[in-house]
Amino acid sequence: MLLPRDFVTYLARQIVRRLVPAQIETHHPEKAVEITQTLIAEELDAEDKLNDEVRDMLEQYSDYMRREGVSYQDMFRKAKNQLIQQRKIVRASGRDTGDAMKLSRDKITDISHKLVAQLKKSREIRVRKDVNEVRLEIVKAFTEILQSEEKADRAARDKVRSMKKDIPEGSEEWDILHKRYYGEELKKFGVDTSK
Repeated sequence: MLLPRDFVTYLARQIVRRLVPAQIETHHPEKAVEITQTLIAEELDAEDKLNDEVRDMLEQYSDYMRREGVSYQDMFRKAKNQLIQQRKIVRASGRDTGDAMKLSRDKITDISHKLVAQLKKSREIRVRKDVNEVRLEIVKAFTEILQSEEKADRAARDKVRSMKKDIPEGSEEWDILHKRYYGEELKKFGVDTSK
């Protein structure tokens, strides 16, 4: 997943905090958080499942690609792009679309449309403002929170890379150190995923 699960939970809570009471009204904010968290997680999981499907597909052609000298990364990108077009999926990864953040602007916008629709369907939630105004507030909150997350992630990566010992990215040691530094950096930006 592009974002850690505990960060998705934090993100959902923060979005709902920004929406209540000015944008939406509810006696059960935890229901709004649950709707938001579930939607974001499902949207991010969809791309993970797509990536797994592409990997499985390319595994069948691994011998052919080796014989012909075809780059795995190029084939992966082409196969994924083809499936995205066929299924009309909005690409989640911002880095693939040239955005600086982990999530693309298009994906954030797509999630905001779906989230407003879900909130409107809920019996426990009443949308108080114009739907587009609520959607724009969701996009704004999403973007601001993700910018802090991106800075924390970058700082954590820089800390691990600056260590005297060369630690290969993707190794267990890298993951442990990155997770620790990532949590520390998030707290510097006022992000506490436990709240």
